[in-house]
Amino acid sequence: MSAALDDFCGSIFWNASFLTRPDADLPVCFQQTVLVWVPLGFFWILGPWQLLPMCKSGAKKSSVTKLYITKQVLATLLMLTAVAEVALAFVEDTEQDPLPAVQYTNPSLYIATWVLVLLIHDARRFSLCRDSGILFCFWTLSLLCGILPFQSLIRRALQAPISDMPRFILFFISYGLQLLLFLVSGFSDITPETKEITKKNPAVTASFLSSITFAWYTSMVFKGFRKPLEIEDIWELKSKDKTKAIYAVLEKNMKTAVRKAQGELEKRKRKKRRREGDADHGNNMTKAQSKDILVLEEKQPKRKKKEDKGDSVPHKDFPRGWLVKTLCKTFWQNLLLSVAFKLVHDGLVFVSPQLLKLLIAFVSDEESFAWQGYLYSILLFLTALIQSLCLQQYFSLCFQLGTNVRASLIAAIYKKALTMSSATRKESTVGETVNLMSADAQRFMDMANFVHQLWSSPLQIILSIVFLWGELGPSVLAGIGVMVLLIPINAFMVAKAKTIQVRNMKNKDERMKIMNEVLNGIKILKLFAWEPSFEKRVNEIRAHELKDLLNFSYLQSVSIFLFTCAPFLVSLATFAVYVLVDENNILDAQKAFTAISLFNVLRFPMAMLPLVLSSLVQTNVSTARLERYLGGEDLDTSAIHHNPIAGSAVRFSEATFAWEQDGNDVIRDVTLDIAPGSLVAVVGAVGSGKSSLVSAMLGEMENIKGHINIQGSLAYVPQQAWIQNATLKDNILFGSELDEARYQQVIKACALLPDLELLPAGDQTEIGEKGINLSGGQKQRVSLARAVYSNADIYVLDDPLSAVDAHVGKYLFDHVLGPKGLLQKKTRILVTHSISFLPQVDNIVVLVAGAVSEHGSYSTLLANRGAFSQFLNLYGSQEEDASKKNTTAQAPVMAAVKQGDEDLEPCVEESPDDVVTMTLKREASIHRREFSRRWGLSPSSHTNSWNKTQEEPPKKLKGQQLIEKEAVETGKVKFSMYLRYLRAVGLWYSFWVAMGYVGQYVAFVGTNLWLSAWTDDAQRYLNQTYPVEQRDLRIGVFGALGVSQALFLLFATILSAYGAMRASRIMHQQLLSNILRVPMSFFDTTPTGRIVNRFAKDIFTIDETIPMSFRSWLSCFMAIISTLLMISLATPFFALVIIPLSIFYYFVLRFYVSTSRQLRRLDSVTRSPIYSHFGETVSGLSVIRAYGHQERFLQQNESTIDINQKSVYSWIISNRWLAIRLEFVGSLVVFFSALLAVISKGTLEGGIVGLSVSSALNVTQTLNWLVRTSSELETNIVAVERVHEYTKVKNEAPWVTEKRPPRGWPSKGEIQFVDYKVRYRPELELVLQGITCNIGSTEKVGVVGRTGAGKSSLTNCLFRVLEAAGGKIIIDEVDIATIGLHDLRQNLTIIPQDPVLFTGTLRMNLDPFDQYTDEEVWKALELAHLKTYVQDLPEGLLHLVSEGGENLSVGQRQLVCLARALLRKAKILILDEATAAVDLETDHLIQTTIRSEFASCTVLTIAHRLHTIMDSNRVMVLHAGRIVEYDSPEELLKKEGVFATMAKDAGITNTDTTVL
Repeated sequence: MSAALDDFCGSIFWNASFLTRPDADLPVCFQQTVLVWVPLGFFWILGPWQLLPMCKSGAKKSSVTKLYITKQVLATLLMLTAVAEVALAFVEDTEQDPLPAVQYTNPSLYIATWVLVLLIHDARRFSLCRDSGILFCFWTLSLLCGILPFQSLIRRALQAPISDMPRFILFFISYGLQLLLFLVSGFSDITPETKEITKKNPAVTASFLSSITFAWYTSMVFKGFRKPLEIEDIWELKSKDKTKAIYAVLEKNMKTAVRKAQGELEKRKRKKRRREGDADHGNNMTKAQSKDILVLEEKQPKRKKKEDKGDSVPHKDFPRGWLVKTLCKTFWQNLLLSVAFKLVHDGLVFVSPQLLKLLIAFVSDEESFAWQGYLYSILLFLTALIQSLCLQQYFSLCFQLGTNVRASLIAAIYKKALTMSSATRKESTVGETVNLMSADAQRFMDMANFVHQLWSSPLQIILSIVFLWGELGPSVLAGIGVMVLLIPINAFMVAKAKTIQVRNMKNKDERMKIMNEVLNGIKILKLFAWEPSFEKRVNEIRAHELKDLLNFSYLQSVSIFLFTCAPFLVSLATFAVYVLVDENNILDAQKAFTAISLFNVLRFPMAMLPLVLSSLVQTNVSTARLERYLGGEDLDTSAIHHNPIAGSAVRFSEATFAWEQDGNDVIRDVTLDIAPGSLVAVVGAVGSGKSSLVSAMLGEMENIKGHINIQGSLAYVPQQAWIQNATLKDNILFGSELDEARYQQVIKACALLPDLELLPAGDQTEIGEKGINLSGGQKQRVSLARAVYSNADIYVLDDPLSAVDAHVGKYLFDHVLGPKGLLQKKTRILVTHSISFLPQVDNIVVLVAGAVSEHGSYSTLLANRGAFSQFLNLYGSQEEDASKKNTTAQAPVMAAVKQGDEDLEPCVEESPDDVVTMTLKREASIHRREFSRRWGLSPSSHTNSWNKTQEEPPKKLKGQQLIEKEAVETGKVKFSMYLRYLRAVGLWYSFWVAMGYVGQYVAFVGTNLWLSAWTDDAQRYLNQTYPVEQRDLRIGVFGALGVSQALFLLFATILSAYGAMRASRIMHQQLLSNILRVPMSFFDTTPTGRIVNRFAKDIFTIDETIPMSFRSWLSCFMAIISTLLMISLATPFFALVIIPLSIFYYFVLRFYVSTSRQLRRLDSVTRSPIYSHFGETVSGLSVIRAYGHQERFLQQNESTIDINQKSVYSWIISNRWLAIRLEFVGSLVVFFSALLAVISKGTLEGGIVGLSVSSALNVTQTLNWLVRTSSELETNIVAVERVHEYTKVKNEAPWVTEKRPPRGWPSKGEIQFVDYKVRYRPELELVLQGITCNIGSTEKVGVVGRTGAGKSSLTNCLFRVLEAAGGKIIIDEVDIATIGLHDLRQNLTIIPQDPVLFTGTLRMNLDPFDQYTDEEVWKALELAHLKTYVQDLPEGLLHLVSEGGENLSVGQRQLVCLARALLRKAKILILDEATAAVDLETDHLIQTTIRSEFASCTVLTIAHRLHTIMDSNRVMVLHAGRIVEYDSPEELLKKEGVFATMAKDAGITNTDTTVL
């Protein structure tokens, strides 16, 4: 072979002696053949495929750019040099002896190659990305191979005159041109056509170099550094990464796989049936009996006759094992590519230790040549570089796979939800399905990131062990034994930690529950001065929580201690065994440091494998859940026909339907014909199947026999209105085009105009989730308006009038549904309970137990005297009573709110400050109405002021608010925050923790230096026996240093655990005590959710995340410093290299952190809409299906996912961008440490070189970690700031002041108002405008006035919930403004408007401070008419009240509040009358008790119903914050003033009609 090549070149091909000299070089023939043919071979194998785009017909070429022209010119010049070389060969050939063949073949090969390059450049014009990766690799290879002839020629030229001048010149010209082409191809080639696409996503047109280094992403990082990123700034996804595209492929694969799996399922079932034989058919039980048995068998797998149909039992069999196959089939390209990258990377990981070994050998060997050292350094650098490029591509592919899997799974789940049959739907609740989306899809995503570790970890472990065995022989097993031993210990720790965590979650939930209640009932706490009691309760729970937290941290520090010990213990065990086994074994630098770097390689897969396996187990559970859900049966709507039949809109033909395939029939043999344009009422008792009839029409039920024929489109109004989280207008339009005139008409007909005036932004008001800021009646009317607007042919209305008041119902019937309404020409099927409309309908269908008992017009049915007339008698009487009751109760109210919203009790709209006591549900809506009512702002100015003070519906707000809030904090988090945290930890603690870490790393450096000295012994005792005592000393000190390193760490972590707990305690304490002391107005302007978030999320961060982040940061920081120190000790010049590298590092870090933090935030902000949209869809499924809007919702879901995808995707790329740059810094560190070692060869021992280079090899990962932990710390420290912000809110007046009121104050109970003025907040108008009046001792005074007259403000002033803006209030000669709040509030009593109870015992609710004896408590209960009830309870006074008092009726709650007041027995009682809650009976009880028990007290009653105050001594009539009348009721009635007109409205003519 080599002889033939000698002939071919005309010189020697290979001679090893060329290399064994200081100025080594390669033979010319080798340079002309191998070094030329390797790049060309690579290119010709892969290049021609790049021409494929040319062959496609109809492909468009993109235009010519300057870059393209440059490339083509350079390539043409290259071709000319090759042509020149061929010409030269021919010329020379004629002159003298024949030239060697190589002079002809090489230039000709080059000519062909450059032509191919020209063609490839042209072919790339057909695709978006005009740069070819193959070409780039070819240029790189060609240049690398060209370096050797390049230096050869130059060295020869320097030694002697140049023999072959023309070829010399041609070589350099062509090398220069190749270099230029290499540089040019680094740029991205963007044509005018692709400019737009590039703006949306530069990745599409990025050049190969830009793609592998993620340089195209740099502009985003700059943008993120300059300003906080918004979702608009983030680049679009590539079209192949969009949910639609991915899901299309998945769906195709899924269909075939599921079909196959269902086939298997059938086989399984048949087998099972055969196994069971006929055992099943022996028991001829009736259906009912078998049902009962089924219930008993619930726990065992089911056996049922209709097996093949599948049944809706939790443990039924389902199509299995198709999901993972489908995913693999869908994403196979990604999987293959990442396997390739991972393999290259894993191979290269083991090259570094071998190179290190060679480098150490080179340094230790006096004889070796300098060029070898340089070669090793360069090879180390290149290995590190290629390794990091492969790793980053691999990670990027894995994370993309993860996000794509998640997106496609979410899309699949969503689509399934839209088509699922009701039986399948019953198997999982909405919460569970949302969980499938959030938890299970997320699990798949996490698994996808690490799925390759399943084969890569074992591979790396095996390779490491093989190489280690080669170095140290069997002693390796000692080290590996230690590693394996640590695994179960770790597992035990994890299990223990988990139990503590679970226990702590319970504490946390408990604490959050109380906090929630405290915040919701804060008004009551303040009025009763109960804050200290609740503060104590929260603190007790918090103490338990912190105790557990401390134990958890101790556990954590022990496991960190073990983890730190591990690498050192492993090397100690191995080296000690190696040295002790045989005295000929001497530890030298090569062995020791190669082994150490191999152990470092081994650590990662050893740690990863258990994690991946546990993650695999979890994913398995998720797989089963997803397969059951996605493989479930779809809705079967074959029983609904759409055939045109003249004269019938809906026809039921012997229709029998059930909810489940083998359940009981709910609709039986219904045969009905509904004429087009008629109004049909469906009536029947509760449970007679009215709603089921509707569901059957919509195709939601299982058809048993018969069918339903429907002509035309449907619109559906469900019983429970379903409202989307969108603007009111969008809810009504529901995806249709806007037709303004019709829209206005619909709104007017559905009585929505008055509501629109109350909503802050009219029909643009954003409705919260589940319609949270609309009342029940409003929701129902919006739902009706949606149907009316949709302009369908057939209207199916499932009792839409039940949620609205009688008068509104009548209005809706007249204007919309009835014979004169908007829908008079349409077919209407109305399910109703209300009798009053029946005379006006065309046809009545009476249902009894799912069958039609009779139908016909009102008069015929009445005449029939059948079920219908009984129904009428029963309901008619009830309705009359109800309406009587209603009218009496509502008369005065209706006067106040003539055409307002029917079911908002007007009282609620008094004052923003009452609002907090309402649950969050009402919060937004009321606030908004409130504003517009009181300050009569015009809508536009109104919305602005609203936006300043209050937020949009809580949900949306949370997202926006977060961004607004923290946007202020981008750039650098203030240093003071870190200091504040450290101060909370305790500065001494912080100092000693830091010292512990310093100690650990001093010991670490010591250990390594000792090891390097130990390995140098091998040189010192080269041919002597190694002294035993020297050996033992080496092992002993090595062990001691290692242990001390771990002990320092243990000391530091335990201290930090204690310090962190201290910080948590202090911060929570400050937050809690401050929140309980802030004035009421703060709670009005801050949604509870936001305060709760401080107590939940931010406190959690301070408890658990920040201490961890601080520790990891310190640890990384010290590790890097110590590594750099060790390298500098070996080669002092390295210190110079550190400076530029650290500057570069710092800048990369600064840029990255701000971008990454913002992207993380965008990810969480854009993620919740996916889930909330899904939850919304599932709850509104029947509506979406009835209107046939599935497609629209699918698209909306896809776009929601895409928005989240693009922020996640961007975040992934930003991490890769960073990692590549940092690893480059790491590779440079390795390179320089090796290079400097080579340069200062003579002065260094092998040991120290090994130390410096092996530390350098480790530094890359630590650099990466430092950035991670820094950015995490920055993200988390914000929590300290957010908590701190709420500890600085201004407090209300002190609870107790120097000036205490006299004992037994107020003894008389006289109240004087002296020109009293008050406003809610400084920037608002006065609410009470100078009130002056006296209330005598034991007087009974009623306060009346229209909504917003300032009645409730009066109570707020007495309790100083509002502070005076002028004037004063004097009670028994004491100005209330001068005493402490608690002194004041404990001496007044109030029975509040809505009864708020807290979780805890009944006794705690009456007497939280245990001030009274049990006798007193029972006495109070007796007077409050609760004694019998409480005595009957099993726990009596210790009866647990559930959250918000849910387990007591509203009336009982009101009586508990009365008992509170009776227990207090203060001289002054304020009665803020409950409007709606109380039934007449309870009301009567309360009134009589108050009259008898509080006869000797001053009683102020704030009345909404005039009956209650007709027997007061005096009545105060307020109007717009002033007293307009103040006298006894009799006098006022005579005066014919404001009071008299109010009384007339309420139907009261004289004072005797005080009967209730």
